[in-house]
Amino acid sequence: MRASEAGRGAAVTSRFNNLLDGGAARPGVRWAVCLLVFGIAMAADRWTPGGAAAGYSIPVLLAAAWLGWAGGVGAALLSSASSAAWTPHPFLPAGAAQAAALLALAAAASLTAGRERKLRLHYQRMAGQLSSVYERVQANFDGMKRAERLSAIGQLSAGLAHEIRNPLASISGAAAILARGQALDPKNSKCLEIISSECDRLDGLLTNFLNFARPRPPRLRLLQLGPVLEHVLELASHGVRGKTVHFEKSVEDDLLAAECDPEHLEQVLLNLMINAIEASPDGGTVTLSAAAGGGRISIGVKDQGHGVDAAHIDRLFDPFFTTKEHGTGLGLPVAHQIVRQMGGSLLARANEGPGMTFSVVLPAGVQNG
Repeated sequence: MRASEAGRGAAVTSRFNNLLDGGAARPGVRWAVCLLVFGIAMAADRWTPGGAAAGYSIPVLLAAAWLGWAGGVGAALLSSASSAAWTPHPFLPAGAAQAAALLALAAAASLTAGRERKLRLHYQRMAGQLSSVYERVQANFDGMKRAERLSAIGQLSAGLAHEIRNPLASISGAAAILARGQALDPKNSKCLEIISSECDRLDGLLTNFLNFARPRPPRLRLLQLGPVLEHVLELASHGVRGKTVHFEKSVEDDLLAAECDPEHLEQVLLNLMINAIEASPDGGTVTLSAAAGGGRISIGVKDQGHGVDAAHIDRLFDPFFTTKEHGTGLGLPVAHQIVRQMGGSLLARANEGPGMTFSVVLPAGVQNG
């Protein structure tokens, strides 16, 4: 068999690999193509005995590349037998040399294809690892940018809160004195009531500013989550007004203890539950779940509301960003910062169906028992 013919066979194999890369992934397709090419080579050898024997190199190469050692050697033996059937003297040195050449071709092609497959798998694993590392680096970079932004906004908020709170307290106190000191007509009484209620609202907003800017350090301890989740559900049930919302709880048996601050965790979960209640339609269900895995505990709050646009999910924890008509945009940033101080993370994702799921992920402690 001439080297040029083997080279042409290798080129055809490469072309078939490229053209049939998707379909050839199925063994049935590979067998069908190999048998088809073998039939063409056998027909050519039948009508031009001896002249087209080199055509058997093509199915041998295909079988070796696609089906491995067994396929290549089997194709070489089958091709040798087929060629000998149409040869008047099959056991002459030329026929034996052709059989040996086909076997050698099958061995070389199998070895090359096997090495190529190993390299391809190696590079695929490397690509997957690099992609995973890149995603982690990108997540850390985004976290650093968010932390810098939160720090700057927090310092500004703290300064403004202190500057505003003092005159606000004076206004609220003066309104209270006026309301107690004399009988007022309904119009003036209503004005003082508005002043007092708006002062209370602004004071609450300033409190959120200060909680965001300077949250107290967490007092971490190992905590069994069952009682906390029960208490949060009980508190959340009192926050349902004007519509019917059903509550479900899904907690793993023998759930690990979590390392956290009980007050902070309750504050975060209650905030998430209230958000879920407000987002839920009448008759909707809010699910509070907890599960362990990978040394962490994930506490999820799932609603069936209208959800959040995919473009806005990454901004939910940015200060002053809100999708509510009368929201301040500080509830989720404060919760995010509290969870981060406890060594955990607060995540948001859209459900496959309607609504959102917020997950508080905390370090796990010892086993219940």
